[in-house]
Amino acid sequence: MSASHRKLVHTESIPIRWGDMDAMGHVNNTVYFRYMEQARISWFEALGIIPDPSGAGPVIVKANCTFTKELVYPGTVEVRMFAGMAGRSSLETWYELRPSYDPATAYAEGAAKVVWVDFPQGRSTALPESIRRMVEG
Repeated sequence: MSASHRKLVHTESIPIRWGDMDAMGHVNNTVYFRYMEQARISWFEALGIIPDPSGAGPVIVKANCTFTKELVYPGTVEVRMFAGMAGRSSLETWYELRPSYDPATAYAEGAAKVVWVDFPQGRSTALPESIRRMVEG
């Protein structure tokens, strides 16, 4: 999807912790996915959506990240979350990670496809209307 179909839906500022770094002295690649996850969960919470194992909620079916520059401690990372047009049960999301010490530069860009799932039934279900309104409004 082109950048013109992406809508900024959430921004999250997350402290870079000393323990996020690995032996190479930079934030470990797996932690970037945690930063994106935290932004996504915070967005759902802001919409009043709390995933419920006995009901329905989001499942990530595809995720990727392009690492452009190495994040390091100390600092915070701003995660900008974008969403595309909503499908019946899915939503494409994108992320930019920018450190407080270089906010003009995206150090990583990621994406995740979210599918809404009825957990007891084990199958996809319609996205909540609050998500649909947010991305289409």
